[in-house]
Amino acid sequence: MMRFYKYFEYAYIAVALFFGYEAFRMWNEARDRAYLFLFLSGVAIAMYFFKRWFRKRVEKRNQS
Repeated sequence: MMRFYKYFEYAYIAVALFFGYEAFRMWNEARDRAYLFLFLSGVAIAMYFFKRWFRKRVEKRNQS
């Protein structure tokens, strides 16, 4: 099950890249939506690091 969580972390990076691309694409058309996509990209990156930290913590606890 932990392998599933490990791969799911990378889904957050993929989502962040998608939102970053959308922000870049919309920058000249709708700047307010581009800011929203940049914010969502930042949240996705933060979720990646949080999920990674939490998974490693659970793995360490399970080994003990």
